[in-house]
Amino acid sequence: MTSPIDDLHTVRDYLRFASSQFSASRVFFGHGTDNVWDEAVQLVMRSLHLPLENNTLFLDARLTRGERELVLERIRRRIEERVPMAYLLGEAWFMGMPFHVDERVLVPRSPIGELIENGFQPWLGDKPVGRVLDLCTGSGCIGIGVASVFEEAHVDLSDISQDALAVAASNIELHELSDRVRTIQSDVFASISGKYDIIVSNPPYVDAEDLADMPEEFHHEPALGLAAGNDGLDIAHRIIAGAAEHLTPGGLLVVEVGNSWVALDEAYPDLPFTWLEFSNGGDGVFAIAEQDLRQWCSNS
Repeated sequence: MTSPIDDLHTVRDYLRFASSQFSASRVFFGHGTDNVWDEAVQLVMRSLHLPLENNTLFLDARLTRGERELVLERIRRRIEERVPMAYLLGEAWFMGMPFHVDERVLVPRSPIGELIENGFQPWLGDKPVGRVLDLCTGSGCIGIGVASVFEEAHVDLSDISQDALAVAASNIELHELSDRVRTIQSDVFASISGKYDIIVSNPPYVDAEDLADMPEEFHHEPALGLAAGNDGLDIAHRIIAGAAEHLTPGGLLVVEVGNSWVALDEAYPDLPFTWLEFSNGGDGVFAIAEQDLRQWCSNS
């Protein structure tokens, strides 16, 4: 991409330029935005540490040369290297909250955020929430989101990846939750002890065929957080097999399996999954009550 650094001066110039470049290059949107304008606004404004809303005051402000070089370099990398915007910025937003992210973790984008904001209702009922496990936590966004809604709950963020847990720990510190949220290195339930009122998980669930066909942007994300065998269910099988022993009576299991939901439904015809619907889009998330899961386990 030829640098137009001497031709572009204002924030408005760079918003227009980024939009045009993204449109012409056909970058893939799937890591927080779904169109060229939103992608341009987030990349330009956050690179300049400016607000995403109520920002018209800044549109005709002129950038310093250093700012222009930074924004142009990020636009170039977004186009030529197909680096997801969140990695370029070092941040992503989930449930309206900022999170540190880099290529050690997936970019937060789970529809489970909407369920958390609704307090897991109506599926949780009037059950009190004291302990929560975020299994395969990655950046920690889901578990930290839970902690922000259930202000008395203690939340464990678990992942097999020590690199991911380092990012999650930085987000615990960012949101000042070290008194209630901790990290645990564990291969699914291998190092997990005790019982939880809610177990929530966005595990790897991409099957081999989908993984091979993914746009370039996804290849910047850690394969450990995406790949889950030929049918995308390697981790989901293990969660279902072990969850009942780690749920309190009346507890709730919530798991996202994305496009692998059809294969999961077929694999467990006797399990009464509730497949959730979301107002903000997204699918492939099931909820199941502890008692239903335990009864199924006893009959298997």
